[in-house]
Amino acid sequence: MLSLQIEPPPHPPQPAESLSGPQRTVPSGPFRVAAIQTVSGPDVDANLADCAALVAQAAEAGARLLGLPEYFGIIGMRDRDKVAVRETPGDGPIQRFLAETARRHKVWLVGGSVPLACDDPDRVWNASLVFDDSGNCVARYDKIHLFGFDNGREKYSEERTIKHGSQVVTVDSPFGRIGLSICYDLRFPELYRAFGDVDLIFVPSAFTETTGEAHWEPLLRARAIENLAYVVAPAQGGVHPNGRETHGHSMVVDPWGRILAQQAKGPGIVVADVDPARTQEARSMLPALAHRTLRSV
Repeated sequence: MLSLQIEPPPHPPQPAESLSGPQRTVPSGPFRVAAIQTVSGPDVDANLADCAALVAQAAEAGARLLGLPEYFGIIGMRDRDKVAVRETPGDGPIQRFLAETARRHKVWLVGGSVPLACDDPDRVWNASLVFDDSGNCVARYDKIHLFGFDNGREKYSEERTIKHGSQVVTVDSPFGRIGLSICYDLRFPELYRAFGDVDLIFVPSAFTETTGEAHWEPLLRARAIENLAYVVAPAQGGVHPNGRETHGHSMVVDPWGRILAQQAKGPGIVVADVDPARTQEARSMLPALAHRTLRSV
């Protein structure tokens, strides 16, 4: 594994050990991943039923590692609706759904984001949870960077209902080492550098149509190219009951920055094959990670 030296900023996110332990597995050959796209609304049960059907479809297509988008369980009529359905870490209908679904289909499942209770009754952790194929939660990442936007017509401030996370999280899996991020994190390359040597990066998202149309694809491709890693980006994609439009374009990007598969709008699955040999080839041809000389500031 490459040794990457990171100089921390004044108030850095703290790295967290993977709950699955320090052992790293390098897959011996190609495997199939899926990015699931939804258009979630305020009804948690209905959203989970939609996700169940899409996960089953992806598993039937041969995907063994799947990702759901940010807010797959609820995009409410108001921002505070997600606070009202927050769950205690380790228990709740959304978490039970993830565990049971992963176990039923014998897949690893990245639950894009789940609202988990924090010490502030008016806010939640926006947490990405990873479940293995036995239904065990093996990693949790709390979103570090919280979206803020105001162009005079649209205004968003996630800080009002979400608490900042503080830990950088990677998880070792049968598919290699996975780095976890959520949506707005995509704009902060220092987070991805802090992962160190990872094989795959997940970016479950709910990008607005306004920002997504301009920046979604180039940012995803940049993160893949910079880190010479596959990027799996499940997204919300369509017009939601609250009137918000999300950009969609869920995709899988290879370490050379090539888009392997994507879907523009609407519910669906994006399936692609990940080949570890392609990662090694890219890193051999262009050993940019080993060539780094500047420390992060």
